Amino acid sequence: MATLHVDCDGCTMRGPACGDCVMSVLLGPPGSTADFVEEEQEALDVLARAGLVPPLRMVSGTGPDRGVEPFEDRLRVV
Repeated sequence: MATLHVDCDGCTMRGPACGDCVMSVLLGPPGSTADFVEEEQEALDVLARAGLVPPLRMVSGTGPDRGVEPFEDRLRVV
């Protein structure tokens, strides 16, 4: 089972995209970390697609072109 680790401190979008990121909805102000298993990621995908929460806007600063795929790219229709 894949786990998505979200670390707001390492996000290169920190600041400009925080207000429209699901992490702000789930955990409050920036500076948070969270781990989401695959089922939780899928649930967040569905909520974001339905417009109930904003999508995850995290872009990891750990390497060139490394980051989290947009929720829309990982959404599986059930």
